[in-house]
Amino acid sequence: MAERLDDIGYVLLFLYSFGGGFVGLATAAVLASLGKMSLLLSIALAGTANLIGSTVIFYFARNSKADAAAFLKKHRRKLALVHLLMKKRGSWVIFIQKFIYGIKTLVPLAAGITKYDASKFITLNILASYVWAIVIGVAAYFSGSIILQGVYFIEDYPFMAPVILVSILGGIYFYMSKTTKKEKKI
Repeated sequence: MAERLDDIGYVLLFLYSFGGGFVGLATAAVLASLGKMSLLLSIALAGTANLIGSTVIFYFARNSKADAAAFLKKHRRKLALVHLLMKKRGSWVIFIQKFIYGIKTLVPLAAGITKYDASKFITLNILASYVWAIVIGVAAYFSGSIILQGVYFIEDYPFMAPVILVSILGGIYFYMSKTTKKEKKI
């Protein structure tokens, strides 16, 4: 039964990593620190799935611009932020976006809609996906005991889980609101 559970864990990690996978990869790495999963396999699966997911989004935007534009209509300010970041930081945005919640999906969409070179995007996306997976996987692996202490803390004080979650989500919301806030004209 335990082997089947491990196999299901790898499948879930792969599927979850199509859309980002930070929490799934961190969880798999912590489990690897306990000897329950393979760190190398978890990193490889998460990196590959993340690569596939970003590439699919890029080509969706490239080949279905009307559908992508309809989705992006709700996220115009975030899209403007992504365009500014791409102009200011260039190709580094493809690396950075893997680590920033809220723009992970928008960067491949923006690159797909614009005339960003597809082969350049794919090359950078390959590197970025595996760098992301290695950094998150190794960091969570070596932080496994600290992360588990946090889990045990939440078990002992379950009322803190919503407080921590709301604090994190609130911080992300306020950061995104601040960075995409429309400037007042004088």
